[in-house]
Amino acid sequence: MKLKLTSVALVLAAATFLALPGELAAGASPDLGRAALDMKRLEKRWGIEVASVRLSANGKMVDFRYKVTDPDKATELGDREAKPLLIDQASGSTLLVPKTPKIGPLRQTAQKPEPGKVYFMLFANPGNVVKAGSKVAVAIGDFRAENLTVE
Repeated sequence: MKLKLTSVALVLAAATFLALPGELAAGASPDLGRAALDMKRLEKRWGIEVASVRLSANGKMVDFRYKVTDPDKATELGDREAKPLLIDQASGSTLLVPKTPKIGPLRQTAQKPEPGKVYFMLFANPGNVVKAGSKVAVAIGDFRAENLTVE
């Protein structure tokens, strides 16, 4: 009887393991599985993949990079008139893209984004409000990517 119960438990465990999404089945946390689903939704709706969100310039800037997978869907992210915001989800602090006198806003824009190209935006991080490990959201017009982890 004990062998039979152990076999049933193994079958149930295997079935549960196989039923989970790939990231969870591999032993990742539920947050990573949710993040992967969010990234798939971003790609489907906005035609981009988030490449990275990293601290730069000794923590004084946050570098947001995304790769265009569908140029028609990604057009709004490159709109020069759209004002990008980076929001620290813990504090609610909003970071802006600085505009320099000679080169203008510290971001790439394109009327027609190129597929496969990685674009960047730099957000000023005064007082180092955003730190490595912070959860942030990026908003540009109607676009919004949430729960991005800063490297």
